[in-house]
Amino acid sequence: MSKQGRFGAAAVAALSLALAAGPAAAAPTGGTDTSESRTVTGTGTGRVRGTPDTMTVDLGVDTRAETAQEALASNRELAAKVLEALRDAGVEEKDVQTSQLSVSPVYDDAGARIVGYGVTNSVTATLHDLDKAGAVIDAAAGVAGDSIRVHGVWFSIEDTSELVAAARADTVKRARDQAEQLAGAAGVALGDVRTIEETTTPIGPAVDYEEGGAADDRGAAPTPIEPGTQELAVDVVVRFAIA
Repeated sequence: MSKQGRFGAAAVAALSLALAAGPAAAAPTGGTDTSESRTVTGTGTGRVRGTPDTMTVDLGVDTRAETAQEALASNRELAAKVLEALRDAGVEEKDVQTSQLSVSPVYDDAGARIVGYGVTNSVTATLHDLDKAGAVIDAAAGVAGDSIRVHGVWFSIEDTSELVAAARADTVKRARDQAEQLAGAAGVALGDVRTIEETTTPIGPAVDYEEGGAADDRGAAPTPIEPGTQELAVDVVVRFAIA
């Protein structure tokens, strides 16, 4: 297996040679120098893994009542308790943001008559101490009871600079190796680098689930949260002049 195969890199190469008719040193009569189009292009993909250190959780409070005012009042009280629970659990105010607030009618089974109103108030909270993540969710669920909804959690790496730097160095080397192989096969030599293009993409599934409340046993272990690992992909396209 090739080096690129061992690293799991997906690489596609394009070799572009535009040669003027006749001797290479001669430019076409009345034309322009075609050296700009004499290039070899190598591309490569590098992947690195790191452990997430940040989690974002989307918490919602759903309430229903006969009138919109009653549903709002009930929701307001529970949402305030959830926010207080988040603060008491160590989540800073700057890391909490309202993500949804809606009031909508609730219809009967036939869909013909309004029987009440539902209110949803959701916030996203960013947690920087993953050891406390389960306890934070439990605390919010404990004050909102069956009205709490956990719409999903997402993990991320706050500072990816070291991971990206490692992937970048390896990926550029792969792109050069690939271009050198292509140039050698074509009987030419690589010149200076013309352009380098890079794309960095975080790859890692979010953990989505819906939670309808929490147990009242405060002595139980907190909800388990496992961040696993997250993958980052760095893609580069390096275009070389032909010497």
